[in-house]
Amino acid sequence: MSVALKSWRANEGPKHLITMVWIAANVFLFWKTFMVYFSEAQYYYLHKMLGLGLCISRASASVLNFNCSLVLLPMCRSLLTFLRGSQRVTGRRVRRLLDKSKTFHVACGVTICIFSVVHVSAHLVNMVSFSVRYSEDFPGLNVAQYRGQVTHTDTHMDIFFPGVTGVLLVLVLFLMFTASSYCIRVSSYEIFWYTHNLFIVFYVILMVHVAGGALKYQSNVETHPPGCVQNNLSSWTNHRAAGEKGTESSGAPQTVCQEEARFQPHFPQTWLWVSAPLCLYCAERFYRFIRSSAAPVTIVSVISHPCSVVELRMLKSGFKPHPGQYILLNCPSVSSFENHPFTLTTVSPFVDDWRQYKLKRLYFVWVCRDLQSFYWFADLLCGLHERLWRDNRPDYLNVQLYLSNTQGLQSISEERYRFLSSRLRIGRPKWKLIFQEIGRANQLKRVGVFCCGPKGISKALHTLCNSNPHTETAFEYNKESFS
Repeated sequence: MSVALKSWRANEGPKHLITMVWIAANVFLFWKTFMVYFSEAQYYYLHKMLGLGLCISRASASVLNFNCSLVLLPMCRSLLTFLRGSQRVTGRRVRRLLDKSKTFHVACGVTICIFSVVHVSAHLVNMVSFSVRYSEDFPGLNVAQYRGQVTHTDTHMDIFFPGVTGVLLVLVLFLMFTASSYCIRVSSYEIFWYTHNLFIVFYVILMVHVAGGALKYQSNVETHPPGCVQNNLSSWTNHRAAGEKGTESSGAPQTVCQEEARFQPHFPQTWLWVSAPLCLYCAERFYRFIRSSAAPVTIVSVISHPCSVVELRMLKSGFKPHPGQYILLNCPSVSSFENHPFTLTTVSPFVDDWRQYKLKRLYFVWVCRDLQSFYWFADLLCGLHERLWRDNRPDYLNVQLYLSNTQGLQSISEERYRFLSSRLRIGRPKWKLIFQEIGRANQLKRVGVFCCGPKGISKALHTLCNSNPHTETAFEYNKESFS
């Protein structure tokens, strides 16, 4: 049980911890902002006019500002790559968390969409409240031009600018959200790419959205305490204020206003949230531009493999690839703005100097539907096998090939690939038995599991890593993702 807990803590613990911290931050911001507009003195009259619509609209706005700032950070790929590859800056668990940056980006995006609906709905209620509860005593607080304005044909209110920008924000967000769905990304990646770049328009409009100043706070609370009695107010307003004041102070004498209430709009705060991430992202894009034009890349060959796999062989001076690294290549024939990820491998991984790695043994399980797919890395695997035999480490590499297409007997007949042909099996791997075998051979050790494949296999391996079937070995799960 302790080993299973250790595996779960390694695979799920940091991820769930960050998720809980993020949720707690959102809840705290919503609750704190809600209570400020619900009970603070400077919003007393505004809250009396708008009610809960004010509190919910402002609380949701705080959550939106927070997530609109966070959603940019996973897009800074160069910064994440630097942190991911730096042994001195972060530990192993933190680097594995950085691999979840795409998931965090999606979570922030979904949160923005949800709270945008809440924010818009609350402001629609506020618009009605501004009209129905038009105040003749505090004209500086009004947005409507007269009482009952929204019930008449003339519905023009002094919220034209924030209203128009709000509609544009919702439209842009709707396009970005729908185009990010899996079906659109698979069927037409160009639509996803172009619409997602509308985030630039989204942030520009977001920065000026609150410039209208529809919501105002009281600036002279000291000389005009909320609920105080003022001579020039209507008798009904004074009577209601005196009643509320008497209830709150339990019979305390009424307070007389020293001056009329003054109201002024808030200073826009959205830019305080998003300016730093925006600057960081702009610096990131500038760095990418400089780096892409620093040294030319020579395409040596382009090879089309079975199963729609393309192999590009390139040369670039002064470039040293790292394990697990990938690059983004621009495809002008498809789109001048679209980039596609390609996994980087050297013609000899682990061969040049395999002793520098901490691996004690490497298990390589490869499942393919077509026999021809095994020829992608056939020369590489056979060369690695021969090198390890020369170094007296024949047990360092354990290769298992599975041909999932069972129609007809197939085999690797080439003599130079005898090493692979003896490891070829027909059918699908029995993952539980493989985990048990690896666990028995690595008692009380930590085994890293790395998956690059479809969601079905990924989910099965992830579950087995957490369940840790009948062994004393901790399995740490890792999934290749292009973010």
